[in-house]
Amino acid sequence: MTRARSELIDLSATSYYHCINRCVRRAFLCGSCHLTGKNYEHRKIWIVDRLTELASAFSIEVCAYAVMSNHYHLVLRVNKETTENWTERDVIERWQQLCKLPSLVERYATGKTESSAETEVAQNIIQTWRDRLMDISWYMRMLNEYLARKANAEDNCKGRFWEGRFKSQALLAR
Repeated sequence: MTRARSELIDLSATSYYHCINRCVRRAFLCGSCHLTGKNYEHRKIWIVDRLTELASAFSIEVCAYAVMSNHYHLVLRVNKETTENWTERDVIERWQQLCKLPSLVERYATGKTESSAETEVAQNIIQTWRDRLMDISWYMRMLNEYLARKANAEDNCKGRFWEGRFKSQALLAR
């Protein structure tokens, strides 16, 4: 029986996780298709570039990775201590690298909120972002959605690119 990701990822037990994701519909993540002769090696660059981009925003480090023809493996380390030391400004800037900011947070960042209620809501949003920036599920979401959109656009198709949600396994040290 499957278990909720929140039960599988426990940062109090370990900060290292092995994550895997696999393509569907015989899609190629990289390599060459022996039937069509089409080469997909350039997609490795997409993955490396996106991992680099995500590393500058998240407090999740890539310890190792392997890209295969139809799946990839990542060994990730969540650096919770770093995230806890970020200022609100750090969190806003990091989140802005990934997503458009809501106008309320933009106003809060420039000191233009009009009430204490607005300030409180903005602070709650920033705290949510802080939590997400050390969350493996959000990290994998940002990676997989980006890769799926690019691959589907290149393949001129719509629909699922990944088999399902990523799989993760805790790496426990002795």
